[in-house]
Amino acid sequence: MLKRINYDDRQHLVYARGRALPPDVVAAWMAEFARHSPSRRPLTVLDLGSGTGRFSPALADAFGGPVYGVEPSARMRQVAANTAAHPSVSYLQGSAEKIPLPDHHCDLALLYLVIHHIQDLPAAAPEIARVLAPGGRLFIRNAFADRMPDPLWHRWFPRARNIEEELFPTVAEVVDAFATVDLRPVALTSMRHRLADSHADYAARLRLRASSVFDHMTEQEIADGFAAMDADLAAHPGTGPVEEDCDLLTLAVHPKT
Repeated sequence: MLKRINYDDRQHLVYARGRALPPDVVAAWMAEFARHSPSRRPLTVLDLGSGTGRFSPALADAFGGPVYGVEPSARMRQVAANTAAHPSVSYLQGSAEKIPLPDHHCDLALLYLVIHHIQDLPAAAPEIARVLAPGGRLFIRNAFADRMPDPLWHRWFPRARNIEEELFPTVAEVVDAFATVDLRPVALTSMRHRLADSHADYAARLRLRASSVFDHMTEQEIADGFAAMDADLAAHPGTGPVEEDCDLLTLAVHPKT
């Protein structure tokens, strides 16, 4: 059993810099979400596990309605309030198991790299379903244990894949959890997106340890991994951007009969 990560300890200091995405990549994700969303506007959006708010303002601009960034970490919320403010975005204390919104209040809900942090998915599934309106959509952008990508950094940190396979659920586990509350899958798509414009930028951001996977490693493993990274990039600097394949599972509120 992997330990629970407290983002108030350290991650809030590095997350926004270490996990930032280029503006065109954020725009591409907005287009992908829109492709699976109702066509009417505005739409009310729940950004669940909104962290430092890296998607909340873009969601407000893309869908035109209020966005509620619900985040359990007080310090992550403070970073969001300071650096990702938007007139249509409210950052609220809450969790997947306790969302501070009324019933049927949201047209869309986004969980971006969040599902594996939920402590009690059987409790969270009905709570997420509760706040979604009829015809609502749930977007789960995550890696899944049965569809693991092969990111560049795994070559330097060999145990990272094992940690992620234990950390991430399978697609079937997620689908089964939400089937109990009449949220049914409508699409499982993959999008290749750019993480960094160069290998040097990728390495610099990796050093910030903004991935929670690092919190499951020993300091010696981390030191060895960065030494391997430095040696590899010195010998093979790499050209062009660093990209990664990313899965998006879309579920829809299924009308009760």
